Amino acid sequence: MKNDKKNDFADRRGAAADAKAARLQAHRAAREAAEPTRLARQEERAAAAAAKQERDAERERTQREEQKRAEAEAAEKTAAEAAVEAEAQTPGESQNDQGSPVVEDEAAKKAERDRRYANRKARKR
Repeated sequence: MKNDKKNDFADRRGAAADAKAARLQAHRAAREAAEPTRLARQEERAAAAAAKQERDAERERTQREEQKRAEAEAAEKTAAEAAVEAEAQTPGESQNDQGSPVVEDEAAKKAERDRRYANRKARKR
């Protein structure tokens, strides 16, 4: 059986336009139907990103606090070691030099310089 329908260019072009319009309409309907789930997923992503930012900020704050505490401990330890070293050197030098004021002054300067150096290094860490 032969198709009696006239199949010229204008008919084919009209059929293609109708098919294109039908596809576009189906796409729009599918997009509107998926809109609530898309919004829900978007909100979930936003909530997850906010939670991650909070966790990262908390982690950074904790690390900074830990670093400051470690620096303070290191500075205290270095200062204490320098003080002990200065005390250990001062009596020995006094016995050897019989209390030379120049040597005692230089030892005090060295202890102070060492303490400042240790504090500066602790701040940089």
